[in-house]
Amino acid sequence: MAFCPLIPEHLDSIIKVSDDDVTQQIIRGKIKDIILSTACWRGYIGTWEITDCKFYLKDIVGRYKKVSDEPLFLKWFSDVLIVPKGKVLCYVHMGFQTVYEKEVHIEIKKGHVIRQVEICNVKKQFYRH
Repeated sequence: MAFCPLIPEHLDSIIKVSDDDVTQQIIRGKIKDIILSTACWRGYIGTWEITDCKFYLKDIVGRYKKVSDEPLFLKWFSDVLIVPKGKVLCYVHMGFQTVYEKEVHIEIKKGHVIRQVEICNVKKQFYRH
């Protein structure tokens, strides 16, 4: 997913863990040490899902953890998710600028899917370095 939802600091359902806890997760094999590298600026790996037109956080590892095992409805989240599909048309090493054959744009408002649009990039021109 070409987007990383921010984790609000004020939630009771998600807590920030200490560096020692992150190290223990790595030692126990729950997460890879990528969490501590510059390859993962956000400091977590999340698993997300859309069910019944609602956006949920299923799991999170790294600098945060969920208090409950149940999927967490993201009622605070409003933005557009961009989900790449197909082959890479134009690779960009850093960030989320790599262009794929298609993109699915999913607009979410307060955790609810408002609309979904698929965009085809096949005939577009790209600047290649």
